[in-house]
Amino acid sequence: MLDLEALTARYRTLTGSDPEGLWFAPGRVNLIGEHTDYNDGFVLPFALERKAVIAAGRRDDARLVMVSLELDDEVDVALADLAPGTQGWASYLAGVAWALREAGHEVGGATLVMTSDVPLGAGLSSSAAIECATVAALADLYGLDIPKMDRAKLARVAENQYVGAPTGLLDQAASTLCEQDSGLFLDCRTLETQHVPLPMAEQGYEMLVLDTKTPHSHVDGEYGARRASCEEASAILGVPALRDVTDLVDALDRLDDEILRRRVRHVVTENERVLQAFELAKAGDIAALAPLLDASHASMRDDYEITVPTVDLAVEAAREAGALGARMTGGGFGGCIIALTPAGEADRIGRAVARAFEEAGYGAPEWFSATPSPGAGRLTP
Repeated sequence: MLDLEALTARYRTLTGSDPEGLWFAPGRVNLIGEHTDYNDGFVLPFALERKAVIAAGRRDDARLVMVSLELDDEVDVALADLAPGTQGWASYLAGVAWALREAGHEVGGATLVMTSDVPLGAGLSSSAAIECATVAALADLYGLDIPKMDRAKLARVAENQYVGAPTGLLDQAASTLCEQDSGLFLDCRTLETQHVPLPMAEQGYEMLVLDTKTPHSHVDGEYGARRASCEEASAILGVPALRDVTDLVDALDRLDDEILRRRVRHVVTENERVLQAFELAKAGDIAALAPLLDASHASMRDDYEITVPTVDLAVEAAREAGALGARMTGGGFGGCIIALTPAGEADRIGRAVARAFEEAGYGAPEWFSATPSPGAGRLTP
């Protein structure tokens, strides 16, 4: 549970006044559609109740003063000194100010005191939550009329160009655009979106989110290597992106490299699974999503090769304990799984996974039940 009183008190101690407001943005779970976003494909995320919150106010000295409540750390930088390539937690906030200014928006100094209960390195978009909360805060503080999708794009610019992580738009779009009790179907080429109801509780289901506590980082080489493989395969196949592959069998026949074949097979079949999930969700058939979750995980494990032993064990143990379907969620190489469970069973299944981890000699996981929640906004008037 976030301590918003402590957040406000830290701001008050730092500046001698109350913040001008509190702004938030949530983490997200990707229900299905992994590594499809940068291939111009389709994704279907929903926002979490867990979120980043920023107490913010303007400054008149053209500086950014950024504080992390959890890390008890402060970073102070002049706006004129903002430069891509800066690392560390503050780069996610500073990168947004830089991206806004690069885009021509008049953004001055600000004090930004941050807290977050989105697990770090778990595949739940903790970085996007920070970025999107910062966009919301700075846009309101400086009276910027920026449409929601453009806010998501600016947050992505911060992550891609300032931080240096080659992510697609999925995370920032979900953190900005999602609505309560709904998933967000996003066409990553056209950027068209559609909210689709996810009435899990009404139909007797819940979504377990389990953090394997195996941290990952998008900035390391594996994420970039997968993206490069997709671009290489697209060039060989003569298509703008793997989303444009319409005949998978023919495409695989034209690729000599077995690694490229596996990467293409994952992206093409994962896009198909997203489209199927979208139709099932529109029809209100939550239970029918389960086999798609299972198939998605198998594809990520065998073809995209982005799972790790802890993640695979968590998925297997969740299924054995009664989950209807389960998959890794997020960029891979650690992080979280999601599992569709009967209502009231998520905690029991989480405990079963924890026992399996203990028997295997792994550290203890953490878990919670997820409710689709709204995207970024202001917490206080």
